[in-house]
Amino acid sequence: MPAQRLPLALAVLGFAMGGFFDGILLHQVLQWHHFLSLVGGEALRDIRVQILWDGLFHVAVYAIALLGLFLLWRARSGLAETGGMRLFGWALLGFGIWQLVDVVGFHWIVGIHRIRVDVPNPLAWDIGWLAVIGLPPLLAGAWLLRRGDAGPPGRGGLRVAAMLALAVIGAAPVAALPPTDATTALVLFRPGIGLDGAVEAVAAADGRIVWADASGELVAVDLGEAGSAWALYRRGAMLVGTGLPVANCLGWSRI
Repeated sequence: MPAQRLPLALAVLGFAMGGFFDGILLHQVLQWHHFLSLVGGEALRDIRVQILWDGLFHVAVYAIALLGLFLLWRARSGLAETGGMRLFGWALLGFGIWQLVDVVGFHWIVGIHRIRVDVPNPLAWDIGWLAVIGLPPLLAGAWLLRRGDAGPPGRGGLRVAAMLALAVIGAAPVAALPPTDATTALVLFRPGIGLDGAVEAVAAADGRIVWADASGELVAVDLGEAGSAWALYRRGAMLVGTGLPVANCLGWSRI
């Protein structure tokens, strides 16, 4: 029955929203950690590798969101039979479950990052995050499912499902936005281009290099008003942090 598949669809969408919330707030806005901040090894200390894994994290969340939208589409005929508050409850449970999976799984069991990696007591921040961000949606979701919906099912389920689907779809471009009024982008060039090649590419794009790593393959570029990110791509850039979905973490990285 389509109505019986809806809880899974809404829980998966809520789970994806939890991932987007994590990535946008903690990776990009607050910059409290990268996905692999605590993983050892000299290769992983390279900021390019850290940024790459932040991007792969977002790709995984996009895939989860697409799965949730697919499940919702398959079960759409059951929306008329299900009340909106019950669907919202399942979405809240999915959001809260993401927080548990992230903190318990990635932070405590696997140990690849913490909520904050630059504080004396990261455990306190993990527990505080669960208390403030993880527990309330779990309790609210459980309460809504226990309470049920007053009155017969109507269009409430369709409205809640539509709003959640739009929120998930909108989260992807929000994750890709660069900082407000930013004209500086981080550019990752293909291996082997060298600093001379990067300088030529940036000059051809009407930009100006303001910082470069030792290899010359990762540079900060002031594109100004006339600079062109597409010109950089045509001359060997692999990622340009100007808000394109594949490079959103580059756009938010501090120099």
